[in-house]
Parts: sequence; C-alpha cells; structure tokens
Amino acid sequence: MFLLILVYLAFAIVRPQDFLPGMAGLPVMSLTLLLAFVGWLLRGARTPGAPQFLLLPLFVLIAMASMVVNGWSGGMEYVLEQMGPSLIVFFVLASAIDDPRRTATTFAVIGLCAMVLALHSVEQASQGVGWTGMTLGEDGRIRYVGIFNDPNDLGLLFVMALPMLFCVAARAGFLGRWFWRAGIVLLLAGIYLTKSRGTQLAVLMMGAIWLWQKRGPLTAGSLSFAGLVGLMLLPSTRMNDLDPDEESAFGRVDAWYEGFDMFKTHPLFGVGFGNFTDYNTLTAHNSFVLVLAETGFLGFVTWLAFVGYGFWMMWRLLRLQAGLAQAAQVAAAHVVAARPQTRLALVRALPAGAGVEQRRVAVARGPAVAATGAGTTAGTTAEERQDRAEQALSLTLFCALCGFFTAAFFLSRSYNIMLYTLAAIVVGHYATLRKRHDTLPRFTLSASGWRWLPISLMVIAALYVLVAVLLRMP
Repeated sequence: MFLLILVYLAFAIVRPQDFLPGMAGLPVMSLTLLLAFVGWLLRGARTPGAPQFLLLPLFVLIAMASMVVNGWSGGMEYVLEQMGPSLIVFFVLASAIDDPRRTATTFAVIGLCAMVLALHSVEQASQGVGWTGMTLGEDGRIRYVGIFNDPNDLGLLFVMALPMLFCVAARAGFLGRWFWRAGIVLLLAGIYLTKSRGTQLAVLMMGAIWLWQKRGPLTAGSLSFAGLVGLMLLPSTRMNDLDPDEESAFGRVDAWYEGFDMFKTHPLFGVGFGNFTDYNTLTAHNSFVLVLAETGFLGFVTWLAFVGYGFWMMWRLLRLQAGLAQAAQVAAAHVVAARPQTRLALVRALPAGAGVEQRRVAVARGPAVAATGAGTTAGTTAEERQDRAEQALSLTLFCALCGFFTAAFFLSRSYNIMLYTLAAIVVGHYATLRKRHDTLPRFTLSASGWRWLPISLMVIAALYVLVAVLLRMP
C-alpha cells in the first residue's frame, strides 16, 4: 500500500504518461491509485485518530451540496472527479505512514520527483524547450506538463519539496548528502526561474521559521529582512514590483473583493465549487477567498479546520520536542548517582513550564547518563538521537506547511493535490509519534471543533479589512 501510493505520487508529479509516446493513453495513474485504495481497504481501512479524516469527506460533501444549491446537480460528479484523487491520497498515505522512516522516505520520493522537474526547468530556460516538448511561457517563465503547466504550480511544488531535501540531506551519508545538496541547488534555481513572487516569499518564510526555531526571533527577523532586500535587488525576480497599484497585484485585490461579494450573496454554500470564474474574469488568486466564495461559510469552516489542525499538530510536536531536548541537556549536566535525591534535583532543574513528558525524560535519562558519563553515546543516548531525528522531521513539515500556505495566499490552490499530500504526511507523522509520546493530545472534533467557528470569523474579518485597506491605498 505504501509503495503503491508513492508510485502514484511519482506519476502525479513527473507525469511520464503526458509526454512519453509509449505511455500515452495508459491509465497508469488511475490504476495505481485504485490498487493503493484496494490495498488500504484490504488492510481494514484503518485510519489513525485525527479529525482530518472526518473534515475532508465533509468538505467534499459541502462542495457537492454547493453545486446542487446553485442549480446543477450534475456538478456533484465534477466535484468527485476533482477531489476524489486527493481524498484517496490523503486517506491512504496518512494511514500508511506509521513510522518516522516512512516519513523520511516520502520526503525523498517527493524531493527526487521535484528534482526531475527542476532539471527540466533548467534545460527549458537555457534552450527554450524541455525534454517534454513544453516551451517557455510567453513571459519567459518555466512550466511543465499536466497540473504543473502554470509556473506558480511548479513553484509551489519546489517550495514544498525544498525543506524535505534539506531534511533528507541531513540524514544521508557523505555521498548522499552531496547528492541531495545538489538537488537543493536545483530547486532554488527552479524557484528563481518560475519568477513567482509568491514562491520566493514562501522560501523567505520557511527560512525565517527555521531560524526562529534554531536561533531565535531576532536572528530570524533580521536575516529574513536582509533576504527580502536581496531578492528585490536580484534581476528577473519581479519582487521590486510589489505594489498594490501594479497591474498583477491590483487584479488580485480586485478578485479578492469580488470573492467577498460572492460570499455576501451566497453566504452558506457559496456560488458553487469551481464557479468563481463564472462571476469574475480572473480566479480568486487566494486559496482562502476561493473556498469562501465557492463553498460559503460552511465549506470555509470545514476547510480551514482541516488545514488548521495540521499546523496545530506540528506546533504541539515542536513544543514537546524542544522540551525533551531541554530535559536531555539537564540530565546530561547532572552526571550523578541514580538516587531519589538526584531524581528530585533533575526535576527541579528543568526550565519553568516543563510538562509531564519532559519531567519523565529527565528522571529516566539522568541516571543512565550518570552511569555512562557525560558526552558518551551509550545507553539512552540512542533515544536522544531518535528525538533529534523526529524533531527534524517535524520542523521540516512545519516549514513546508508555512511555505506552502504563504504561496497559496496569493494563488488559488485550495484543491491542489499536493496540499492534501502534505496534509497526509503531517497527520501520519503526528499519529506515529503519539504512539511514542503519550502526552501528545488526541485531537477530536468533539473537544476542539467548536474553536474553528470563531477562528473562521476572525480570518474572514481580517481578510475583509486587508482588502478594504488595499483598495483604498493611493
């Protein structure tokens, strides 16, 4: 099941069936996805406990209802065609990732596929056409076949894969490390060649998140600002055109305004899934506004909760793992005999606000460190290495989420299959680590689902204020 869903992702990203004559017309994607789904069913259709497994089908049902409410019952089939593969990918992949090594393997597969597209981009930029036969766009921007025909979609894939390659490189041996580093350079070149301002801002955001976690907010803020200035000075990045009055930017703001107008006239179910361009010549150019306009408040709350739980899960993991690292440091600093008084001293030495899990680790690991000596790699130090590896995976996913949605804020990618692939990895990773860390919460809609109503209202209000301010800027 896990292997089949990875093969499907490779077909979905590299898409050899779209440019190799021998594969033209072969239903390789449909067949692979069907086999992966059947394998999941035969396994017992088991899913880890996470609210996203309820929220995503609910969102699809609301999207179908939005078509019926707007007078096209046949639109339900269209919704299933568009969202069905993403739904299956989410269920199968999130259920298949039951070990941190599978999380890392998924990173490697997505990273490799993105490297192939980046190589194509470099060839296309230098020769005007890539091996797929796809030429540069009229504006000189790179593109690929299939769902990555738009440079923005291509850049979104590169943004999502970039932190994954950093993570895989850190886990690899000497030769592997340099191979993956070469892939990082390829992806950065691809992001530059897309000339997508949203993806360039996303790279800055991911860098800021990583620096914030590793070096603190001051370093993150100063270096991110320096990076933004550097991007604005580079030629062909279009970052120096960041202006509400610039034609592309103004068109986006105007589309956001039209999206709110659609929401006002169709507040509950929206104007219908995929119908935004029936009311406006341009698409929404904002994933949040698109969902609000097309599926109304009901769809927006459901979709935002689906996305928000992923951020919440990774944030809780990072907080726990940072506490575990502090607890391990405290234990290593108190290399003493394993006596009850020592255990009490270790607990007292923990930083303020340490939770139950951190206290447990300090008490459990302190005597073992004492027995082996400070700075050794014996005993429970293997568990500490596992903690660090899991923390790297969690930080990678958090950075990928932040980068993806930074770019998606300026793009209409609410239904992009890569979004649901990333969400599946997040859910599978969190469910896996919950088995090891019993203090991690089990998120449920009954306990925390109500929070998304006020959060949704606040997000809508914030978006409305942003649009009003941008429209009134001179």
